[in-house]
Amino acid sequence: MTYALPRLREEVAYIAYHFHWQRAEILDLTHAERRQWVGEIARINARMNEGG
Repeated sequence: MTYALPRLREEVAYIAYHFHWQRAEILDLTHAERRQWVGEIARINARMNEGG
């Protein structure tokens, strides 16, 4: 099974933007690891937007 390229780019851009990781580092992560980091960034952003 392949992973949709637009979705992969979106995940890489999101993680790179927020954590300033290099593309190669992000692509070395498994799909599950990338999804976990995307979720964690989203939680951090939500807390910050709520003032916490």
